[in-house]
Amino acid sequence: MANTLWIISTIAAFLLIVLILMHSPKGDGIGGIGGASHIFASQKSAEKGLNKVTGIVCAIFIICTFLIGYGIIK
Repeated sequence: MANTLWIISTIAAFLLIVLILMHSPKGDGIGGIGGASHIFASQKSAEKGLNKVTGIVCAIFIICTFLIGYGIIK
């Protein structure tokens, strides 16, 4: 069972790297000082879907990490 968790954790870590790199940059730059960056702050549906998938994979990674780290599954 522990080997399965290690495999799932490794796959989730790799997927997190890929998914995070797929996100569009959200840097405000100078426009963040005056609040002008919030004018064009709407998310497209593809970006919303990418955020959901990233959150799910992140949750899977965190759960596997806690299970492995605390030694619940041996």
